[in-house]
Amino acid sequence: MIDREIKRTLGQMMHGVQVVAAAHDGLVRAYCSHWVMQVSFDDPIILASVSPRHDTYPLICASGRFTVSLLTGDQVDAGQYFSYPGRRFHHIAEEFLELSGDGQPFVPDSLGWLSCEVLEVRDRWESGEPIDHHLCFARVTAVTAGRLRQAPLLYSSRLGWRVSGERAREAGRSIRDELLQRLSEAGFDEPPPDDESASVGT
Repeated sequence: MIDREIKRTLGQMMHGVQVVAAAHDGLVRAYCSHWVMQVSFDDPIILASVSPRHDTYPLICASGRFTVSLLTGDQVDAGQYFSYPGRRFHHIAEEFLELSGDGQPFVPDSLGWLSCEVLEVRDRWESGEPIDHHLCFARVTAVTAGRLRQAPLLYSSRLGWRVSGERAREAGRSIRDELLQRLSEAGFDEPPPDDESASVGT
């Protein structure tokens, strides 16, 4: 079990909300997640953290594919529905998923959805200790844009459902220019424009 204070702090972490779905042999299942992320600059690789106890997991493993629908701020109903095992509600809310032409399930009217091919599933750390949520690394093979201009739905276990939207930076202010000015005043050269650290922080 995670220490209570550690859990309280981790619970402040805010993430975008996705619906991860898979289909195999005519069966479709999906779950709500805020543990999907891009993990590479050079390749379109993402990581999805999946509980092996969820109905979606065996479909991901059997098909080698899954989709990720990025929810907008007004889709908390879909997010809430897929937060529970579908069998709890007898899979009654069929309107929250549609199938693409090649049979891939996605949430309609979302920010967009990704079609992914599984590269590797890790169920253990290098030490051999099992992981309670398996780590699915996958390549994004196709994207379908939706309501990209809408504010995304966010979630944290401490703060609950939130909608993003307000800008964090003051209009007209360039923090990068301010940092470059400090560099110049300190006698340092400006970093090259392709310096990757500018994208990932320090």
